Amino acid sequence: MNLRLAVCMLALAAASGTAMAAQHPFNAHDLAMMDRVSDPHLSPNGFEVAFTVRSTDWDANKGVNSVWLLDLSKQGAQPRRVTDPELGANSPAFSPDGKTLYFLATDKDSTQLWSAPVAGGAPVQVTHLPLDVDNFKLSPDGKSLLFSAQMFEDCTTLECTREKLDAQKKVKATGRLYHRLFVRHWDTWSDHRRGQLFVMPLDGSSRPVLLTKGIDGDVPSKPDGSNAEYAFSPDGKTVYFDVRIAGKTEPWSTTFDVYSVPADGSAAPKNLTAANKAWDAFPLPSRDGKTLYYLAMKVPGFEADRFGIMALDLATGAAREIDPDWDRSAGPLVLSADGKTLYTTVADDGNVALYAIDVASGKPTKVLSDGSVLGFDVAGDKIIAARQDFTHPTDLYTLDAQGADLAQVTHFNAARLADIEFSKATWFSFKGWNGDIVHGYVMPPVGAKPGQKYPVAFLVHGGPQGAWPDEFHYRWNPQTYAGAGFAVVAINFHGSVGYGQAFTDAISQHWGDRPLEDLQKGWAAALQQFPYLDGNDACALGASYGGYMIYWMAGVWNQPWKCFVDHDGVFDARMMYYATEELWFEERENGGTQFEHPENYEKFNPLNHVKDWRVPMLVVHSDHDYRIPVTQGLGAFTALQRRGIPSEFLNFPDENHLVLKPQNSVQWHETVLDWLKKWTK
Repeated sequence: MNLRLAVCMLALAAASGTAMAAQHPFNAHDLAMMDRVSDPHLSPNGFEVAFTVRSTDWDANKGVNSVWLLDLSKQGAQPRRVTDPELGANSPAFSPDGKTLYFLATDKDSTQLWSAPVAGGAPVQVTHLPLDVDNFKLSPDGKSLLFSAQMFEDCTTLECTREKLDAQKKVKATGRLYHRLFVRHWDTWSDHRRGQLFVMPLDGSSRPVLLTKGIDGDVPSKPDGSNAEYAFSPDGKTVYFDVRIAGKTEPWSTTFDVYSVPADGSAAPKNLTAANKAWDAFPLPSRDGKTLYYLAMKVPGFEADRFGIMALDLATGAAREIDPDWDRSAGPLVLSADGKTLYTTVADDGNVALYAIDVASGKPTKVLSDGSVLGFDVAGDKIIAARQDFTHPTDLYTLDAQGADLAQVTHFNAARLADIEFSKATWFSFKGWNGDIVHGYVMPPVGAKPGQKYPVAFLVHGGPQGAWPDEFHYRWNPQTYAGAGFAVVAINFHGSVGYGQAFTDAISQHWGDRPLEDLQKGWAAALQQFPYLDGNDACALGASYGGYMIYWMAGVWNQPWKCFVDHDGVFDARMMYYATEELWFEERENGGTQFEHPENYEKFNPLNHVKDWRVPMLVVHSDHDYRIPVTQGLGAFTALQRRGIPSEFLNFPDENHLVLKPQNSVQWHETVLDWLKKWTK
């Protein structure tokens, strides 16, 4: 059955016998209050699924996580919440026998491992360690706990770090001395601690053993690393992990390697992928323990290179790429029960699709390609997938290993969705830079009437190696604009992911020309194909790279636009190099360092075109954004004010590169929409 038809039928069935309430267009408050389903895990027999739900505590201005269970063996069963919201639980995992559910929870400001019987019963705390447990995995026999904790570089025990932290509280001086980068990363200043791997008996009968002793790096990686970056061997005797050695090159290096270490800590970690100078990550052993699967890039210093799937013969050390002809970049892997198939998600032609890859032949097969799959698990012949699309926030779906028998099994926002009217997106294509086919979508405003024209919100995505897929975005959701009376145009320009690596690579050292050409041609194509778009009444908006492009457009393509909105954009490419922490990104995208190739940083520098700025602009930037520091936004606002251009500056002192707090999110949307309405008809 077609997925959209199936979802519609389910929605109709749920609403049968009940009078439909008057619907309202989707708005920012609706977005902020949606429950967010994530991280599904199947029990070993496939009968139960555990997952996390983030609900919104509006008064506390935060999201609250809970762990839930659903019995898939009983038709019509309803999800059961395992943990109270006060625990903030997440990261569920089943014991090997499927009888116990483990998860992380926070009580009295300490994050530890907890458990609860799958059959029912109150959660109990399992570990009482002196430091927080950041993430974890259980050994194949369920007797050992592998976990990561933040350690001072000169410590080898959890107690050592605890003592240092307690001692620091007694010191009134607040200065920190640094001898190398990173000084800060993403939204956090370094306190000289690193994520390190430990192993201990689950019953606590002996002390944790440090497995990554001597490793100068974070396991898993920061800021977004997870337990997908380490794994036990099938016999539980070896641990595999990936890490980037810091040294003095961490800010300009993407050289991650995969290591092995005895699970008892009896020997030092061994580098298994030293021959590859690019990124190796996400190790996953085969069922027989003879082969190690992992992902590998080929271009050093490039975070958006294609991740190929590798197979390493652990006896001989020989490595081969399983899928050399597949022009997609794989995500973390899940292995089938028989060991013959690897499953992964990839950006794919405007979707985030789930694929099955035959280990022997490397042949990829689409399993689920409609919408965006943001998490999944496999047990036997059953798959559980967390998916979303333009009109459906994330819920869980079951399907078989071939992609058949798709069924939605959770409906967390059904009541809210019944009251909301959404718009429908239409995908289109055109010839962009180099004559290549470029894709985008257009979305009319809710309640659009034939023959009428509507103001347009022209959205520019970030990354720049990102995309606008068919997804229910929890920040830049096009439905918030459609619900406010705007049509939406979004273009997946050169540099976007999901259209082949050459398409993605085309943006490097070409930030201001090739993507701009795509945006200009996409805008013209959209106006020609969709007559309800008012080309004389439009505003352009973007964040991160999209924000860079807004600043760039302000100087070189400002004729069609009534207003701009810039969120966390790059205003001065020259200073960006010296102010950001991720130098590998700057050096790859600009063809080297700024001091060796200054001309490259000036070629597409928005600052150099301020004299041509004329369009009113709202600038948004947050204080904890260390990826693109707030001085970039302040600089742009200064330029606008000095030029006498109508402008406003929205600053969040408590947000990072993203706006995450619910009330801040609503304020962001309301401010942006008010700005658009001010300058359009």
